[in-house]
Amino acid sequence: MEKTFYSNGKLLITGEYLVLDGAKSLALPTKYGQYLKVSSGKLGQIHWTSFDNDNSIWFEETIFFNEIINFKASDNLSQRETLINILHEASLLNADFLKSSLGYSISTALTFPKLWGLGTSSTLINNIAQWLEIDAFKLLKNSFGGSGYDIACAQNNTTILYQLKNGLPIVEKVNFNPKFSKNSYFVYLNKKQSSKTAIENYYKSKKNLDIDFPIINEITLAVLNSNSLEEFSELLFKHEKVMSEILELPTVKDNSFPDFDGTIKSLGAWGGDFVMAVSKENPTDYFESKGYKTIVPYKDMIL
Repeated sequence: MEKTFYSNGKLLITGEYLVLDGAKSLALPTKYGQYLKVSSGKLGQIHWTSFDNDNSIWFEETIFFNEIINFKASDNLSQRETLINILHEASLLNADFLKSSLGYSISTALTFPKLWGLGTSSTLINNIAQWLEIDAFKLLKNSFGGSGYDIACAQNNTTILYQLKNGLPIVEKVNFNPKFSKNSYFVYLNKKQSSKTAIENYYKSKKNLDIDFPIINEITLAVLNSNSLEEFSELLFKHEKVMSEILELPTVKDNSFPDFDGTIKSLGAWGGDFVMAVSKENPTDYFESKGYKTIVPYKDMIL
């Protein structure tokens, strides 16, 4: 019997990087996500097919149960090995799925282009966790790593405040539907950023961050409660400046869009994927003139 699972994509509005160390962060589930379908297959194996949003196949492999059971993780895993690693860790949380008298035929289907970086891995991990009825946060921690905010977005259909306390996720559903959302757009920078690599680089270079957590926490709560476009823009600008100093990197506006009439906020890993652009006027013409063709209004992106 076929079973189907779905998980939401994600965008992190505040607290990028620092969410790993316990900062309070504001995260938005997206209207885009990923499906996972499971049906019976051949004994002792999984035939896996992954579809991009245009229905093209970007990954197709046959994986044997023994490969999953005996997998040993190493550095620089291939796509196939990364998937086997996730399944191996899932089997440690629920070994029964590898005791099936039948194998599995599994397909995944993204509703956003894979290169957009809205959570190809996190939606996959959450879907596998739903299928096997295991803790998605544990599966993420044991296999891929990360703060888990993306798992929280995968599981919720509303804006969330997210924080790690003693290594455990604290998820608070909140109401965030500001009038000035019509002035907010998400712009794809034509570069896929590796979250895993960005996290590794952050841990290598971070300083003593104790002083910065209260600032970011304060900004996060202020963003959530902001009442005007001007206040919202100023808070995003302040957040960018704080993170620029921590990461010792120029802000994306200073680096790429110094003449933009508005505020630009990095989302998640700096240097790739999406940014949020906030302005009084529709910025589509501006970004298209710079060669950026994917500009998604807030209402079309966020649940």
